Amino acid sequence: MTIGLLTRLESGAMDHKLKQLADNGFDNCQLVSWSPADWTDENAKEVITAADKYKITITGFWCGWEGPVSWNFYEGQENLGLVPPTYRYVRMKNLMAGADFAKKMGITDVISHMGYIPENPYDPNYSGFIVAMKTVANYLKKQGQYLLFETGQETPVTLLRTFEDIGTDNLGVNLDTGNLICYGKANPVDSLDVIGKYVRNIHAKDCLYPTNGRNLGREVELGQGKANFPAFLKKLKEIGYTGPITIEREIKDDKDAFAAILKSRDFLDNIRTSL
Repeated sequence: MTIGLLTRLESGAMDHKLKQLADNGFDNCQLVSWSPADWTDENAKEVITAADKYKITITGFWCGWEGPVSWNFYEGQENLGLVPPTYRYVRMKNLMAGADFAKKMGITDVISHMGYIPENPYDPNYSGFIVAMKTVANYLKKQGQYLLFETGQETPVTLLRTFEDIGTDNLGVNLDTGNLICYGKANPVDSLDVIGKYVRNIHAKDCLYPTNGRNLGREVELGQGKANFPAFLKKLKEIGYTGPITIEREIKDDKDAFAAILKSRDFLDNIRTSL
């Protein structure tokens, strides 16, 4: 297992960003972008050049999509991911365009939030969602790519059933330890019993459980929340996971965000080396 960092695509800044990673001992990252207008040949070349120069492996492309976004339990049900029919078609196009962009950089894994997948398989939105995801998954399969669902808005059992119903062999999980907690969906350690065989990347994030029925739980520093990282990394090792552990830091009031990232790296590295 290697430790990396979620890194935002920014035209003209990738040399600086990947140099900063290399200078601080990182050798891999996930690339994230929510702006299809930035998925250009020029930006792909900029990423490739910087990654080659600083020997940084891009382990996945986190692909955002167009339209409104509400990170809560109310409006989020109506506007996140590809579950809401209103936004489904344009976001299918976004994911396929993001896969094309990733392919230009030789990136195999394309990751996104798919929305609040219904617990009830007879929900009217479920069957249409499955058809849409099968279309996207097959598009990526033709390009030799995997479609990764980021955990959070559904239980692990729902995600497992979704994979079974889509039925392609290029589906995977980007397991976000914090999201499983802040959405109140699962314990990250136990989730590996259900979806562990599908995990291809990890977001290392720590959170607290929700304290009301409208808002997500709060993100906190690694080791200060409910994610049991020693037990989680131990379980990852037991199931044979050898992939990346990608630090995702979203706390808004960090005075020195990169110092917090380095603290998170050291926290994870101490656990990893003790296994």
